[in-house]
Amino acid sequence: MGDRRITALIAVGVLYAGELRIPLGLDRYMPVPDSNPLRAESAAVGRRLFFDKRLSRDGSVSCATCHDPKRAFTDAEPLAVGIAGRKGARRTPSIVNRGYGRSFFWDGRVASLEEQVLKPVTHPDEMDLTIPEALARLKSDPAYPPLDERAMADSLASYIRTILAGGSPYDRYVQGGRSALSADQVSGLKLFRGKAGCANCHVGPNLTDERFHNTGLPGEDPGRFAVTKREEDRGAFKTPTLRELEVRAPYMHDGSLATIEDVIEHYDKGGKENPNLDPEMRPLKLTTREKADLRAFLRALTGTVSEGLQ
Repeated sequence: MGDRRITALIAVGVLYAGELRIPLGLDRYMPVPDSNPLRAESAAVGRRLFFDKRLSRDGSVSCATCHDPKRAFTDAEPLAVGIAGRKGARRTPSIVNRGYGRSFFWDGRVASLEEQVLKPVTHPDEMDLTIPEALARLKSDPAYPPLDERAMADSLASYIRTILAGGSPYDRYVQGGRSALSADQVSGLKLFRGKAGCANCHVGPNLTDERFHNTGLPGEDPGRFAVTKREEDRGAFKTPTLRELEVRAPYMHDGSLATIEDVIEHYDKGGKENPNLDPEMRPLKLTTREKADLRAFLRALTGTVSEGLQ
């Protein structure tokens, strides 16, 4: 294979032993750390770990219990639920397209997938298992290669990088398929980019700026402040992707908004006033028709979800 062919393969997402097929609409380049290159074998081990309930203390939950592939790798619970019904403080985020992420968790407290993936295993309200205990449980299983903490983290991170969502009607429209969106969806797209102001934060191929905003939800959760200790970050949470929005209810970091219509109403009202409210938050004064068109467009952000190296 000549150098030109190798360069072309890397550009479209073919990495090492496996092919990462990037769906329509996503950036063709995914940042992968040199310390953990994307390999089919590692991603396959990560997938096995992701669905393995032995990583929880009582064997009742796996990563996939909360990050359900049928729901764009999240669940239907307002707040995360771990072993023995223990509830977390925040909604389970979708992990589609997290390979493009720059910070992780709602408050951005870690900066890489490799650092993030084992946190739920050890968290007392989630899987509540130490890493040495987890490794001991897997040691005798011939389905796994020899694993240590780093190998486990690298494998899970590699698998998550293969979980991709794209190919929506919106993506086809942007690529020139003008019949991909209905008239009301086109109107909703104009609102999304204009009057409704959604695109101020939901930007780029993954429809998120990966930054943190206080959108005026009630509650005492300090959000990003817990990480930075800067008062201006109090109540700020990371912008989630809007991809696969249709199947990901309920919404927001606390799961407090049950439907997309509820989300639109929240932003239309401008959020609850507070000292750190994002300056983009203001009453939108959308008409009933505009709200319906915006809702129609948001429905067009649901496409297909794929996982694994093909």
